[in-house]
Amino acid sequence: MIRLGIFDSGIGGLTVFREVRAALPGADILYFGDTARVPYGTKSAETVTRYSLQIAWYLVGRGVDAVVVACNTSSAYAIDVLREVLDVPVFGVVEPGARAAVEASETGKIGVIGTRGTISSGAYQKAIARISGDVKVIASACPLFVPLVEEGWLTDSVTRDVASRYLAPHLKGGVDTLVLGCTHYPLLKETIGEVMGGDVRLIDSARETAREVKAFAEEKGLRDEKIPGKERFEVTDSPARFFDVGRIFLQHELEDIRQVNIVEGE
Repeated sequence: MIRLGIFDSGIGGLTVFREVRAALPGADILYFGDTARVPYGTKSAETVTRYSLQIAWYLVGRGVDAVVVACNTSSAYAIDVLREVLDVPVFGVVEPGARAAVEASETGKIGVIGTRGTISSGAYQKAIARISGDVKVIASACPLFVPLVEEGWLTDSVTRDVASRYLAPHLKGGVDTLVLGCTHYPLLKETIGEVMGGDVRLIDSARETAREVKAFAEEKGLRDEKIPGKERFEVTDSPARFFDVGRIFLQHELEDIRQVNIVEGE
């Protein structure tokens, strides 16, 4: 049986949880949302790395076989440090999304959207450039997408208007592939797809990450049991909002949610 720890700055990483659960239905998964300190996208690299280390060590202490960094900002800033200090495999969402985008693009014009922190870090741009030096990347921050998702306004006219403004540079630039570089954004696939048009491929980093985690489990011979795996959710603030918004992400009621304090004095 495989035991996985998935963490995010808050609720958005539930899209990664959902894809990993679909790929490995028998895995035991502990999801950790740092809801007391969300968002990470506006914080410095040093702060994000410190928070990420605290959470990762906590998950390792809970006996997980691998850590999945569902947060794009943490993946951008902290993934190298986490891999250096942890004794278990660490999966981020940036590299799988970048690889899938390069494979999908036929014109070599790729768009990336995410939080300000993820975009300013240049993580996706650098990852794509490492894979292929012939690709042109247009990257832009879409900060209003997160609150719109958490309000449940996934296909609202207001959301479409905001998407039209945010995605205008990508349309003008003629991208044929768009990376959804924030864990909230897959819930806006319908609206984003309508604005971009049917010929533009949307890359869901959560789905690509889940594929890599599944490949790791199969390679290591970690069994994915036939019976459904256990699910636990831990948050650093009151579980009430996590419970309410989590239903939007998973389309069902969340059970076994508890509040924890992993750092004394924080």
